[in-house]
Amino acid sequence: MEIVRVEAQVVEMRLREPYTVAYETYHSAANVFLQIETSTGLIGLGCAAPDEHVTGETVLEVLRVVREDVPEILLGADPLRRDFLLRGLEPELKGIPSASAAVDMALCDLLGKVAGLPVWKVLGGFRTRIRTSVTIGILPLEETLEKARRHLAEGFTSLKLKGGRSVEEDVEKLLKVREMAGPGVELRFDANQGYTVEQSIHFVNASRAARLELIEQPTAQGQPDLLGRVSSSVHLPVMADESLLSLRDAYRLAKNELADMVNIKLMKVGGISVALQIDAVAQAAGLETMVGCMDEAALSIAAGLHFSLARPNVSYADLDGHLDLEGDPTNGAVVLRDGFLYPVDAPGFGAELKL
Repeated sequence: MEIVRVEAQVVEMRLREPYTVAYETYHSAANVFLQIETSTGLIGLGCAAPDEHVTGETVLEVLRVVREDVPEILLGADPLRRDFLLRGLEPELKGIPSASAAVDMALCDLLGKVAGLPVWKVLGGFRTRIRTSVTIGILPLEETLEKARRHLAEGFTSLKLKGGRSVEEDVEKLLKVREMAGPGVELRFDANQGYTVEQSIHFVNASRAARLELIEQPTAQGQPDLLGRVSSSVHLPVMADESLLSLRDAYRLAKNELADMVNIKLMKVGGISVALQIDAVAQAAGLETMVGCMDEAALSIAAGLHFSLARPNVSYADLDGHLDLEGDPTNGAVVLRDGFLYPVDAPGFGAELKL
């Protein structure tokens, strides 16, 4: 068996409801869909969801590399030699992690299809489902409460609020959401690098009554020591997100005790292979892992889900990036029921690409 075809194309998907984080308002998402076909007729599917604010890569850059550079390495190769192929692609994919994630994803999909097993079982098969949070962007108070009510009515039991622009407004929203939602709902907060150390500490203390589960990336990405100062000063678990872009970042965060938790996003780190290594570092350091996402099609969410189901150290999931996308050609690749995500019962990731 060898690889005989590598194709990629961009799909622009509008968001049903635009959302705002500390540094940007998003109206749409462009994903690059990858197909790797073998001489046996099997096709592995991958997806890249570049986010220039987080990883510095553009859609055109991703499309160029997967159309021009990736085929030179993959065509004629054995698709089951995943680590060998990914190592060979490292020079071309350096600094373009979502492209690497797409290739890794497609090769994992092929591996599952060849084995006749879902990827989560191939990788370890630890659990069969996982609770996911659903994200509420930066909105006025009443709109935040209305959106929280809607998500609770849909069956979600874990809400993540975005903030980072105004500490006092963020605190007020969280306290009001807790009052409305009651004690049985998990609340998480993501400042998206919007706070100083002092603001972070004040926020945690002022919002104590909201009984937050965690605070995600309150301080600037390029200064991980600030994250460590917050982590050592508050009672709440502090999660690294934008500060974790590579295996080396994971080692540095763990070695210097700069965070209590890490958010692994396949698009940030370059795919499942690196994610497994990062999770191992986190587990060795006693850090819990969350699997997160960008604005990603259901295929990419499925890859994150299969990874989260496979490994025991993954305690949390924030895999909601597909929910508001219109025109997702892989819709149906995951099953959402009562706030929990389940995999499709099929080999590989169980996804179909309808272009």
